Amino acid sequence: MSEHLYKIAVLAGDGIGPEVMGEAVKVLRAAEARHGFTLELNESPVGWAGIDADGKALPDATLELCRGSDAILFGSVGLPDRDPTIPKEERPERAALLALRKIFGLFANLRPVRLPTELAHACPLKAERQGEGIDLLVVRELTGGMYFGQPKTTETLDDGQQRAIDSMVYTTSEIERIAHVGFKSAQLRRKKLMSIDKANVLENGVLWREVVTRVAADYPEVELDHMFVDNASMQLLLNPAQFDVMLCENTFGDILSDEAAALAGSLGMLPSASLGETEGDKTFGFYEPAGGSAPDIAGQNLANPIAQILSAALMLRHSLGENDAAAAIESAVGKAVTDGLRTGDIFNADDPNARQVGTTEMGDAIAAAV
Repeated sequence: MSEHLYKIAVLAGDGIGPEVMGEAVKVLRAAEARHGFTLELNESPVGWAGIDADGKALPDATLELCRGSDAILFGSVGLPDRDPTIPKEERPERAALLALRKIFGLFANLRPVRLPTELAHACPLKAERQGEGIDLLVVRELTGGMYFGQPKTTETLDDGQQRAIDSMVYTTSEIERIAHVGFKSAQLRRKKLMSIDKANVLENGVLWREVVTRVAADYPEVELDHMFVDNASMQLLLNPAQFDVMLCENTFGDILSDEAAALAGSLGMLPSASLGETEGDKTFGFYEPAGGSAPDIAGQNLANPIAQILSAALMLRHSLGENDAAAAIESAVGKAVTDGLRTGDIFNADDPNARQVGTTEMGDAIAAAV
């Protein structure tokens, strides 16, 4: 049991964000009561809610709240059909979401993908391809590589052609810090890490493999293997059960995490965490569902809150160190699924044990199980 007080910035955002966030808060309160810590949950507007309240997607007060918090629990931002005249750099996706990642130096993205056996029907792979079950974690480096490397430019050549340049750049320290995140994550799971690179073609791939291999010496209990990214993309479809933790640079991780996400059958099941540097025993993190704001179903009690709830569990584990409470929430989600509760995105009418429920009823069941 813990007696700690934690300050959390709760940014529900747009679309289904407030609905699924309400269920995550409900579950967190149940975990708080059961496990003996205290959460100071402070809500603040972000996204279009921020624009409506304060004229910009990331209001100053919201940013200050985040700066004074132990972690950020984020819903979703963005309403594609809302006011197309606003410049791209002022729209919520850039001015709020990407801005927060940059401001807080969030360099490590964790995307767990788990397919409960009860939801095997939702996976696009045949049952024989699912093996003993899909349960993997993609650890993606977020602030380096081709997305941020310099030079990055488009230029006009003498013959009138245009040439675009994106530089894929990594330093030893950037690879080391994400490798440590990967190995520490593997320690908490099945102790297997697959490092993804393209060392047969790319110089940064050679450096990536060398540095990851060197860091592995600090984690003798974790089994390290290497795989080229093109083979990894194929193996995710042929035999996803072989993977435990996949360690990827930015571009490869972006692609592979979305491919892996499809295996779970619904974005409504997928949480994510973006972590900054660890200072002392504290790791500041930003926790959000992998899906978007889904404005087409907002306000109708249809959204699946599981991704938001599991994001809260990731927050408890990685930023607050409340591992027992995190495990309790994850177990409670499993119980709800085992008991046959299904929101529309994971409902199968041919399953006699399945019962379709709304957002609130799913949240109630998970909170009760906690």
